[in-house]
Amino acid sequence: MTGFPDILEHLFRLEENKSNVLTEVQAGVVTFLTASYIIFVQPAVLSNAGMDFGAVMTATCLASAVGCLIMGLWANYPIALAPGMGINFYFTYTVVLGQGIPWETALGAVFLSGLILILLTLFRFRELIINVIPEYLKNGIAAGIGVFISFIGLVQGGWVVEHPGALVQLGDLKSLPAVFTLVGVLLITVLLQRRVTGAIFIGMVVMSLLGIPFGLVEFSGLVSSPPDMAPTFMKMDMFAALDLGVLTIIGVFVFVDLFDTAGTLVGVGQQGGFIKHGKLPRANRALMPDAVATTAGAAFGTSTVTCYIESSAGIAEGGRTGLASVVTGFLFLLALFFAPLAQMVGEGYIVEGTIYHPITAPVLIIVGCLMAGNLSNINWKQWDEALPSYLMVIGMPLTYSIADGMALGFISYPLIKVFSGKAGEVHWCLYLIALLFILRYWSG
Repeated sequence: MTGFPDILEHLFRLEENKSNVLTEVQAGVVTFLTASYIIFVQPAVLSNAGMDFGAVMTATCLASAVGCLIMGLWANYPIALAPGMGINFYFTYTVVLGQGIPWETALGAVFLSGLILILLTLFRFRELIINVIPEYLKNGIAAGIGVFISFIGLVQGGWVVEHPGALVQLGDLKSLPAVFTLVGVLLITVLLQRRVTGAIFIGMVVMSLLGIPFGLVEFSGLVSSPPDMAPTFMKMDMFAALDLGVLTIIGVFVFVDLFDTAGTLVGVGQQGGFIKHGKLPRANRALMPDAVATTAGAAFGTSTVTCYIESSAGIAEGGRTGLASVVTGFLFLLALFFAPLAQMVGEGYIVEGTIYHPITAPVLIIVGCLMAGNLSNINWKQWDEALPSYLMVIGMPLTYSIADGMALGFISYPLIKVFSGKAGEVHWCLYLIALLFILRYWSG
């Protein structure tokens, strides 16, 4: 008789990937805890567009679970999915509030963008993009994502704050969030240095428990009923979204998700050692979950779903198979019933209107450091390799966008090659990508 361990081995090839059930479960939990903020941030953002907070929360958990489960069971990668940050602000503040488009129509645009992404995946165009990116640009993307998430961690931990003249400056290192972030970084670093299994997970649990008496983590119960999804379920208006004025918005949704997901897959693929001979195995399978989850998410009542860079936290914990993503997906479903528990880590600590995340911030800083190791694989003496990679690395944190950071590299790369007499070294697809980026920014 086939036992449960044999079923897991057959589904996820744990031994082949030099992993085990315990490691994958820990990785899935760490990824969920690191990304759980979206459960509360997403409805907070979309409620400004007039959408029901509770309904969006439920839609967010369901759409995230759909994406994670497809990624784990179909593609067998430890990569989590959830509604993307940045594109949700575009949805609310540019499309709905800025252009006065009803949120139902905006959801229709998201739904149609998901269908387009499904078609692009089926025709293998998205896989082509990932596979034709030169190895050094892949390393630049991975390192750029690392610097980007470390920057997010520094902000969430209170080490970096806004400055009206200089944009950013050093925060108050005596503040409680900053001190806790420092303690968390040191704790996890020491555990990693001592080769402690589950270092990141242990660090997060310890810091969560320490945060309770200081008020950084507020225990507000264990179980609650899932919020009703009826106010947003199947409310998307696809026919209104087909209006000529909304077609551009659909294009933006497609474009951003296309390159956000490509960048994340390349970045975490480099980190986890998944990319072989410059290509990501099962790339087409890995590209389908965000397309399906975006379509489903629009039907549920939430904005574009994309692969999450927070998956790198689980990969750093040792996650190497889709079992980790399945665990993350089930935790998103459980969060519907254990929202108060997930809220402990995801809600954050508010000081004078600013939200800090001193429990997850250390994880982002540590994982960013790990991913920045890809910088050593770039030939810094070869300018047509170094500059486009560097522009990606510095562009992602400074534009606060994976897609925009990638754009700087993808536009400069073929230009440098052409004027260096090496136009033939550039794949035609990369010329097309550069042109698409230029057209996007030129058209505003």
